[in-house]
Amino acid sequence: MSDAAAKGRQVIQGIDATGPCPVEYRFAHARNGNRHLTVVFANIFAPDDYGWATGVFDSLRSNILWIRDLFDGQNTYYLCKGMDFSVERSVIGLISKVTTFLGLAPGDVTLWGSSKGGSAALYFGLRYGFRNIVASVPQLRIGMFVRDVYPEVGRHMLGETMPDDNVGVLDAVLPDLLASGANPDANIYMVSSPQDEQYVTQVEPFLGLLQRYPNFNFVFSESPFITGHGKVTQRNTPPLLGIAYLLVEGIAPRLGLTRHGYEEPDADKSGIEAYLKATSVVQKSFAAPVVTLPEARSVLPPEAVRFAGRAPGAVRVSIWQNGKYLASAPVGADGGWTWDRGSQWGTGEHVVRIFAVDPNGYQSERTDVRFTVARYATVRA
Repeated sequence: MSDAAAKGRQVIQGIDATGPCPVEYRFAHARNGNRHLTVVFANIFAPDDYGWATGVFDSLRSNILWIRDLFDGQNTYYLCKGMDFSVERSVIGLISKVTTFLGLAPGDVTLWGSSKGGSAALYFGLRYGFRNIVASVPQLRIGMFVRDVYPEVGRHMLGETMPDDNVGVLDAVLPDLLASGANPDANIYMVSSPQDEQYVTQVEPFLGLLQRYPNFNFVFSESPFITGHGKVTQRNTPPLLGIAYLLVEGIAPRLGLTRHGYEEPDADKSGIEAYLKATSVVQKSFAAPVVTLPEARSVLPPEAVRFAGRAPGAVRVSIWQNGKYLASAPVGADGGWTWDRGSQWGTGEHVVRIFAVDPNGYQSERTDVRFTVARYATVRA
């Protein structure tokens, strides 16, 4: 095994070759003694065929097992190659071993994935009795989908000619599990969208079967920012992660049917913008302080830098240099103010930024004062 860093979380890479097909995986230990395992399946475009492995789970407290879907050089939905389901047997063997060696039970496991990975999470979760299933935009008719949309994957899974009988077998694996009521106590969380071109064929026909599960939760995302299948999970990553954080703590939320995503990207913002402008800390109507000393571009000795000026309506002026606060100087009733640092200035060019503050805390525009300090400069009489 080798260690790899994933944005600060140590990830261990390994290969389980005890089953009929070697299964590559990555594993991260739980944080803070958490007693949960999250198993992550990959979508079809996942980098290096590992899903959700870009650091998005760095703060998740559970153990994490990422499983690579690459068997003989191609994706398999973690199920089969040439209709040989030895891939499935090898994958469940890996998950079972990791669960056992962690001292956990199927009730302590969340299966997670999107698209192809969501199909795998549903299949393994329902068939093998794992408690939590999170599936974003899954395909439930796998045979038809790989034949028509990803024929290279289809030929790998179904056989070179992709015969209709084999397509029918893969099309039935998930619907048959749902129809049989497999794993009735599962907590199922599914995300989909009417803007997903796959929704009508891959999700909607099976909602009736899914709704027979007492804790089936369906997040139906109708966001205008969703323009197709690939954008659904991206738009819903924050709520999906919210579900994950609860599940690994042993909390299974009941969301039921939830519709969301009614953003208004072209909404009229004139009202709030006018309010923010009127109440902004920096007020354009509040004149910037006038600085009479030091004179602009003057050259002064280190011990003779003194500031003075006027700021009518202000109670003080705030003085900064290079983004760092230097001091505040009170403003007199006549609007005049002065400030002396009380120590020598370093040689070189200086830019000091000054703004006025009124009794309510509003600030004026800024005034920049530029001057140079030279060791042998003299002060004009």
